[in-house]
Amino acid sequence: MSLAVTILVLLATAAWEWQMRQLGLTPGDLGDNPYAWVEERRRIDTEPVSAAIVGDSRILFDTDLDHFQRLTGIRPLQLALPGTNGRPFLENLADDPNFKGLVIVGMTDVSYFREKAGWMKIALELAKFESPAKRGSFLIGRQLEMHLAFLEQEYRLSALVARLDPDWRTGVEGPYDDTWKLSTTLDGRQTYMWPRLEHDERLRAHGRAVWQAFKGPVVKPEVIAMTLKRTRAAVDKIRARSGDVLFVRPPSAPDFRVNEDKRLPRAKGWDALLAAARARGAHIDDMPTVQGLSLPEGSHLSKACATVFTDAYVRRLAELSPRLTIRPDAPPPLATKDCVPGR
Repeated sequence: MSLAVTILVLLATAAWEWQMRQLGLTPGDLGDNPYAWVEERRRIDTEPVSAAIVGDSRILFDTDLDHFQRLTGIRPLQLALPGTNGRPFLENLADDPNFKGLVIVGMTDVSYFREKAGWMKIALELAKFESPAKRGSFLIGRQLEMHLAFLEQEYRLSALVARLDPDWRTGVEGPYDDTWKLSTTLDGRQTYMWPRLEHDERLRAHGRAVWQAFKGPVVKPEVIAMTLKRTRAAVDKIRARSGDVLFVRPPSAPDFRVNEDKRLPRAKGWDALLAAARARGAHIDDMPTVQGLSLPEGSHLSKACATVFTDAYVRRLAELSPRLTIRPDAPPPLATKDCVPGR
């Protein structure tokens, strides 16, 4: 009986694994969560980190860490988190005397200019204390995910069954209104858009529906003032330890930008922030060679275009700060035509 049960379990597991790979899931896609963030954040306590990235999902998806390293010889620590305000994480680094490097802050303006930390704020709490049980569970799961595709959180059977709900009740949010799988995450939190989104119209349409083109209320003046003040304080702390802070504004689709600019015009957000913090940065509007990049669901770049955008913003930051230097053997500059055919 035990042998029969074992064989059935193995056959069922193999069948499910095969089905998930047919859907485009792959072993080694480690997913992302606050525990993975803590694992990277811990490196600041044990090794010299010359550069770190904080921010929301755009700078997370839109940065090719390998290309960053090819350009500068530096592989930054990826500490951006999806659905999360980068300011509290900038402050977290500012309060850490062990960090004396460069912070690159990725900004979705209406995400950065808000009071709350956002979706993955628990990461800051876990950085202070993570129980042995939680850490052990994370490490075991990480090893299994290196070899099995079916462990993907967004494609577990319970999640797929829940999505059978067609949201028939008007005005009640259901599984369709949740964020589905958007990304692939490798070791070191190298994250890029899940390739299937680039050619699956249904998944792209779902992503755009969930984002609702970033509609929302206008950012309040008191929130703007608070953000400017606290950012300035964090930047000053880092500079007092000989570090520095640079800002990056990744692209978003034109219909998203219309709503984002209505809620927070560039003059009141990006421009005011750089002035208040006495900082510099790379804004997508100021990079003519990388306009018209591919944004399959409106908010994040395709994998190929993420490399192109990384190339552009890193070269721009290298012009603004001596902490980044383009290597003599760096690859030649990229442009939109390198990831969007016909451009």
